[in-house]
Amino acid sequence: MALRSGERGRCYLAHVSTQIIVLNGVSSSGKTTLARSLQAMLTEPWLLLGIDDLIRAMPNEGLEEGSLLHIGETGQVHVGPGWQDLEASWYGGVASIVANGTGVIVDEVFLGGGQSQERLRAAFNGLTVLWVGVYCDRDVARAREYVRPDRVSGMAEFQAAIVHEGVAYDMTVDTSSTSPESCATEILTRMSTRD
Repeated sequence: MALRSGERGRCYLAHVSTQIIVLNGVSSSGKTTLARSLQAMLTEPWLLLGIDDLIRAMPNEGLEEGSLLHIGETGQVHVGPGWQDLEASWYGGVASIVANGTGVIVDEVFLGGGQSQERLRAAFNGLTVLWVGVYCDRDVARAREYVRPDRVSGMAEFQAAIVHEGVAYDMTVDTSSTSPESCATEILTRMSTRD
């Protein structure tokens, strides 16, 4: 059956036990667009929450003075002393949402590599998580970053060396030349075969 113009397709999966999909990759690697494709294909409504939501929820002073997070002029991101406490509360809240029956796609940038994953693993203890590494060619990420007004040039380059270091994934996707829909289909296929 063909879809009419403007209709959104759905991937009808049998019940899956995955409760959280964590997408980790550099800024501008296509995680949010991929997550939106996943939402369109999942049969139940899943929420999309991530690092950008946490940053938007923070007090402006924490960004301006750098006590929580500081983004440098050339894209370096440094976390302040209060960051991990906020992050722990944030992900405790995400775990509560999931424990109450709603799936969540987490759009994340592991600035601490494997240590960041371990903090999330602790927060999501007892929940079924699919860990997905989102890779993207540096030139492609740089070009995407250049056209985004909410990004500092150099951010993807800075993050490329650290976000995947020491992180264990269930699967990886590469958004450099693969469409978000194709990457989402790969993820949904993995979910249906692992559950």
